[in-house]
Amino acid sequence: MNKVKVLVVENEIIIADNICDALEDLGYEVLEPAISYTEAIARLEKERPDIAILDIQLSGKKTGIDIAKKIRESFHFPFIFLTSNADSLTLNQAKEVMPPAYLIKPFSKKEIFISIEIALSNFSINENKSKTSKNKISQSHVIKNAFFIKSQGSYIKIKFDDILYLKSSHVYVELFLKHNKKFLVRKSLNDILASLSANFIRVQRSFVVNIKHITEVKNSSINILQNEIPIGKTFKEELLKRINLV
Repeated sequence: MNKVKVLVVENEIIIADNICDALEDLGYEVLEPAISYTEAIARLEKERPDIAILDIQLSGKKTGIDIAKKIRESFHFPFIFLTSNADSLTLNQAKEVMPPAYLIKPFSKKEIFISIEIALSNFSINENKSKTSKNKISQSHVIKNAFFIKSQGSYIKIKFDDILYLKSSHVYVELFLKHNKKFLVRKSLNDILASLSANFIRVQRSFVVNIKHITEVKNSSINILQNEIPIGKTFKEELLKRINLV
């Protein structure tokens, strides 16, 4: 299962540890923090995080802004600036690299979470817009029976027929597949449902099922192989229309 991988770059060890603890509590995968430009670049090259939290003021000549420039040039993922200085000079320097978010010390765990999720969401939206404008792909060439999900730095093909059901879990969606395979995807249930075939239907606010794998329909639940999935009253009528009742 894939969690969002976060790198913290902060030259004050106590603050770095506190941030990392908060991130772990929020469910993120947290890398060993870096305290300097050199350490940060080494982490970026080795670990390939999904997002970085960068303290602007670091020990040495290189700052968090220099790291942000390197990310823009070579790594291409979102970052958040972190600083105790909100003066106009610092803000103007930070604006040059167009940060998706900016946190002022001190901040709360909730503020970290909101900043990360907004930064990731905006980055994803901008990426999709860029790909759409650059690649006008004919629908006849789009794979229609599968999609690819990111897993440990590569993309794995998931056939729709292999998906039993999907479950929304906070900001993630769990994909339950045949042979007890399971994947975690950072997307909304609505977004993934829009990418699936007509065989998939929502049966509850948090569940989408593949009707090809339904083995039993009960009063308030359905069975998919050995898995019992709750079904909401407002969704049951539509499901009954989609299955072949005799």
